Amino acid sequence: MIATQIRQKDAIFYFASYPSEQLLQKVRFISRYYDEEGPGIQPETVPADDDVAQFISKIERSDKAFQRQVGRAKVAAIRNFYETAISQPPIPGVVLLFTPQKLSFRAVEDGSGIGHLQEPEEKFLIIDGQHRLAALQFFERSHPDDAKNIAVPCVIFDGRTEDFATEMFVIINSTPTRINKSHLVDLYERVSWAEPDRRFAAHIAQMLYREGDSPLRYRINRLGGRSKQEKWILQAELFNEIHRWVKSAWKKIEADGTDLRAAAKYYEVVRDFLKAAAQVWGEAWGNPGAMVTKPVTLKAMLRVCADLATMDAEPAEGRVARWATKLAPWTEQAREFRNEGFYERFPAKGQVERVGRIHRDLGRVAGIPPRARAKLAE
Repeated sequence: MIATQIRQKDAIFYFASYPSEQLLQKVRFISRYYDEEGPGIQPETVPADDDVAQFISKIERSDKAFQRQVGRAKVAAIRNFYETAISQPPIPGVVLLFTPQKLSFRAVEDGSGIGHLQEPEEKFLIIDGQHRLAALQFFERSHPDDAKNIAVPCVIFDGRTEDFATEMFVIINSTPTRINKSHLVDLYERVSWAEPDRRFAAHIAQMLYREGDSPLRYRINRLGGRSKQEKWILQAELFNEIHRWVKSAWKKIEADGTDLRAAAKYYEVVRDFLKAAAQVWGEAWGNPGAMVTKPVTLKAMLRVCADLATMDAEPAEGRVARWATKLAPWTEQAREFRNEGFYERFPAKGQVERVGRIHRDLGRVAGIPPRARAKLAE
């Protein structure tokens, strides 16, 4: 097919105009779509070793933004637009396609970037545009002659790693009306593009969610989680605080090691701190009538944890008891963290300022000074 090769920094991809009949034979749908006037589209089986398709289908199953009833209405609306659009182009925006196969490209010699692009042997995975192409297939069934006159603008990415396609899917769909950005935290653990400090922090956040001895197990609001327990903090909020600490201490972390065992040591520090905090807060811990395990206080406590770990992380043996003694003055503060009047007792211009204030207050009461700015990277 005729395509234009596009270069952006180190990236090379292609733009092509695909006749609808040909394109619908070259893409695979991994979600079920409904048609009010006939049979729907059945999803193709996703091979167990296709990490990209598995990841996308998992998100679509777990994320409310992709519920099929919503998709059904959206596809119907797009199909109606195809039927009524006359002077307007039915598909003015590009559809993003991915194939792990490296496609050959023979450019013409005029330097325009236009040339002949090989078609993949396997079907394309749709990174963005599944609803539009599903509606196009339904439109083609009822209006085959009209569909022949529709060419779909496509951007084609080839020969990339599965991590590239997974990243692109999440980034494109991480908007307020689509996938929750919490999925990015899941992504940091598995993709090569993520900065090592973010991957390290993501490992810690994941362990806080899944490990049996974590005080936050199943208390983290994570997309796709099945636990019915009350959630205390969003996964993305927790990650941001862990990453804040990791980034400030990255030089030391790099020197000591950044593998999973190293991340587990930091997890154990956070785990022991939260266990000690649970002891000293007593009945206020997890109490819906108190603000102790609400995001604003949990984030402040994680900052105190980073301060305390800088002073007294070792030895690990006896750390919970040692830190419970250190945090004991918090027991007397429990009354200040009642829901009623909390925001008056901790006035601030917003959540960011309030977290900072609670961090300073809790540290001061326990005699834990904040880490000096000059030592944040130590």
